[in-house]
Formats: sequence, C-alpha cells, structure tokens
Amino acid sequence: MRWLALACFVVACAHQGAGPSGDDDDGQEPWQPGLGAHWSPAGDEVSFRIASTRATRIELWIYAQPTQSAEVLHAELARETDTTFGVRVPASALPPTIYYGYRVWGPNWPYEPAWQPGTDIGWITDVDSDGNRMNPNKLVIDPYARELSHDPNTPAQLDGAPYAVGMRRTIDSAPVAPKAIVLHDEAVTSDKPARPLRDDVIYEVHVRGFTKAAPIECAGTYAGAAERAAYLRDLGVTAIEFLPLQESNNDRNDVDPNSASGDNYWGYSTVAYFAPDRRYACDQSAGGPTREFRDMVHAFHAEGIKVLVDVVYNHTAEGGGGSLLSLRGIDNAGYYQLDRSGTGFTNSNGVGADLAMDKPLAKQLMLDSLRYFYDELGVDGFRFDLAPVLGNVCGPGCFKFGSGVHEEIAAAFPDAALIAEPWGVVAGSYQVGHFPAGWSEWNDKFRDTIRGDQNKAQTTPGWIADRVHGSTELFRDDGRMPSASINYLVSHDGFTLRDLYACNGPNNTQAWPYGPSDGGSANNLSSDHGGDAVAQRQAARTGMALLMVSAGVPMLVGGDEMLHGVRCNNNYYN
Repeated sequence: MRWLALACFVVACAHQGAGPSGDDDDGQEPWQPGLGAHWSPAGDEVSFRIASTRATRIELWIYAQPTQSAEVLHAELARETDTTFGVRVPASALPPTIYYGYRVWGPNWPYEPAWQPGTDIGWITDVDSDGNRMNPNKLVIDPYARELSHDPNTPAQLDGAPYAVGMRRTIDSAPVAPKAIVLHDEAVTSDKPARPLRDDVIYEVHVRGFTKAAPIECAGTYAGAAERAAYLRDLGVTAIEFLPLQESNNDRNDVDPNSASGDNYWGYSTVAYFAPDRRYACDQSAGGPTREFRDMVHAFHAEGIKVLVDVVYNHTAEGGGGSLLSLRGIDNAGYYQLDRSGTGFTNSNGVGADLAMDKPLAKQLMLDSLRYFYDELGVDGFRFDLAPVLGNVCGPGCFKFGSGVHEEIAAAFPDAALIAEPWGVVAGSYQVGHFPAGWSEWNDKFRDTIRGDQNKAQTTPGWIADRVHGSTELFRDDGRMPSASINYLVSHDGFTLRDLYACNGPNNTQAWPYGPSDGGSANNLSSDHGGDAVAQRQAARTGMALLMVSAGVPMLVGGDEMLHGVRCNNNYYN
C-alpha cells in the first residue's frame, strides 16, 4: 500500500503548465470533470471528486480487488470549494480495474494523524447536535459511483454489523464494503421514440421477474428483457416501465431458495443512484451491467418502445440512522431531513430517513443521476416513488407539500415522461391532482372507481363518466391534458389482475411461494364474483376494456395479458 504525496496529485496539479488565463498551453480549455470518478480525455489520469458541506477531511482509498484485500493506495482529497473535494491520480499508479471508496472525517470525529483503520482515535461522538455522523472506519460509497462491485449484504456478509456505529464504530468496513468501479465515459447515440406520452400504453414489470422463468439465454437480466421487446411490440405496448433498476441491496435474495424472509425483490431501497443494479446483469464484469443496460434500452427503442424507470429519491438503503453506507457518512445533514433535535430524522415515506430535496447536495444528486440515466443510458422517463415526499417545504418534524422541486425537474427534463406516485404515508402527503405542468400521476381514483363499479362497491354513472373522460376535474386547473392521468386497475403494489376479480380479500399466510407476507392494504375493492371462473374472466376483460378506452394513459402490469395470479396474496413484495 502507498500514500500518494499531495504535491503531484491534488486537483491543482492537473493544470501545471497552464497559461495565465487558465487555458492549457495548446490553447485548449482545461479538463473540468464533474463529480464522481472520470478518466481524462488522454487516458493518463483519473479525477475523483466528491461533495460535502460538513467534512473536514476526505481520503480516497483504492483497491485492486473488491473484498478482503489491502488498499493499493490512498490519498487525501484537496478542498476545491466550500462543498467539493478532489484529487487526480495518474494511470501508472492505478490497478487494471479500479475499486474505490472514501473515508471521511468531520466535526464529530476530527482527523488525528495517529488514526489507523479499526481505532477510535479522534472520535468525539457518533452524532453531534448538528447531525454530523462521520466515521473514518466506514469506507463509504461515492454517491456518483457508476457501478458497484457488490451490495452491502451478500451471501458471505449476512448482516450490517460492519457498517454500524455505536459499539461497532471501530469495525473497519473496508474488507467487505461495496466499492465503486471506475468506468470510461462512452459516446452516446440517441434513438428515442418521439411519440408523446398521451399515445403510449405502459407495461409495468420487474426486470428479473419478466424473464426469470423463460427458456432464454440470460433469463432474469437486462439482456433477457431485451429479448422480449418484439413480444411487447406485438402485444401493443409502447412503453415499458421497470421497477427500480438503480443499485439496491438484493444480493442476498437467493440465499434460501424456499423462503423470501429478509429479501428485497422490488428494489425500493437505493444504494447507489448512478449504478445499474449488478444483480440484473448477465455480464457482471466491470462495465458489464452498464453496457448491457444500454443495449437493453436500444433493443426496446428499435421496436418503438420507450423505457421508463421507477426511481426512489424519498429515502435510501441507509434506513433510519444506524448504518453508514454512503450519504450518511459523507454529509448526513447535507443529504437528509433531520428532526428538530438534529440528531434524528423525519420519515414521511414509512421506510427510513427522508432525503432533503430542499438542500443543494441532495437535489444536485437527484438531478445529476436523472440526467445520467436520461442522457447517457438512454431511458425515456421516470416514475417517482412517493413523489410528494420530495416536495416537503415544512422542514424538520412536519410535512407540507410544495411543488417547487417538481417544477425544477420538469424544467430540467422537458421531453421526458415524468410520472408521480402522488402520495406518501403522513398527513398532507396525498396530492393526487396537485402536481405541476409537465407531470403525469398515477390515478388511484380511476382504479378505485372502476374496481368499485365492477366489484359491487357504491358508484354512480357520473363518477364513472369522470374517470372515462380523463379525470379532468383533477388536472385541468393546472392546464394539463388527460395524459396527466395514468389510468390503471392494478400495479405491482396489491392484487394482480386475476386476483382482483377472484378474491374477496387477501390471503397472505400461505406457504412459500405464495406467502407468507405481511400487511397489504385492506381497501382492495375486490370480489370473487361468487366463485364463478367464467364471471371472473369476463370481469377482468371488461376492466381491461374500460382501461383501454378511457382518456388518459393506460398502464398494464406484467402478466395481466395472461391473467396472472398469486392466489390472493396482496403484498407479494418478497
């Protein structure tokens, strides 16, 4: 292992030989890479840059292997501005595949030269009154990592102990922690369909579940999904909407093939916002998931099918405070919405600490990662999980919806499909119809009205007419057209299409693989239609017909075309 002398590898060193104007001697503008890790145009060095408003020292640690290996080198990053740190490392000092992470010091843990991994030298407290939670024993993930070597939890690392603080603050997480992988930037060609969202038919599906049981090469992967593009074209689908594809903690999912206990199938808990999930790649070499993801997008585009991606910017996989995986160890107060004490968090999403989109670091991370998926990976739009949570303008300890951040997203992506899940889990977070121009919304009022009419709940002809005509009372006050309404009968969340018309209520206590699962909404508006299989199928066809003829954008769920069921389990998260 080597310590790099700062004199030659800090950011300023990259401009040696520049003229008085700051331009290079050959008249070219100096290379100015963004946040994250980037190879220079000449391929002779890599720039590493990271943002933090609270860190007092950040070190880059580079490894030749992703786990159980000593570092190849480490170097202190120089402070560039009030919020950014950077260092440039020559190619000659780097291993063939570059795995890296950061160690961060701050006010709660000032740097001491005697510190070594696995010690508490310099430690004051795990969290101070300003919300700082830096711990240099935890090798944290670059928020701008383009790929990750593996997840925090794997079949070999079954729990989160290495990433925890408290009594475990001196555990060095580096031997097992995920490492970011440096990739070469690639030129991107666009072949996106030009069709407006109002003319689309959306097919929501999980990329792994879409082909896992199919007799095709690379089943359950991006490459496997690409092989089904022609099938969806023939079905009449014009946009495929994937459940989250950004890296989430799911490497443990198949540890016990006969149980889903502790599994994370859907992926609504993001670890890295730029990295395509490695688990879904047939080619898992460095760079393989990114190439395969791009190829999948091109395959759908070749059939005229848009690619939409579900994104989760309301919380992260770091949960409620006990783990330091990435953002929390870099700048906890700069990325998360703290509570009034400053030592805890607000939670408007029901899972963990809210990301704070009213803070510059969190907002920039969201916008930059969306831009990467849109411009460089080629996707056509996004569905935002629990979208109102992003617009909290109330501050610590309360919730009040504001549309400012959503207006910024719409301005930044005027040609993208932007779809909101327009609710959260706290009072005031149900915001159907209240998103600004440029946004469409999942319309649960369409869902519930059609379900109620078919399954013997109280409805009126007027209510049905409102939904069939595009729910204009919800959207026209913002100047939005019926395409602002994403109409659906079922989604990944709740009953499948078959079970909506074949089950009076949920049955989540069955043995694997149909259960057990916890929870699920009690407000299903379902019916078994007297147990008559013919009546059940007729009701499903009628529901689909109403979905397709209604003004707005129809959304199917993968398997609807086959009348897919899971025997009345209405919360099959696992």
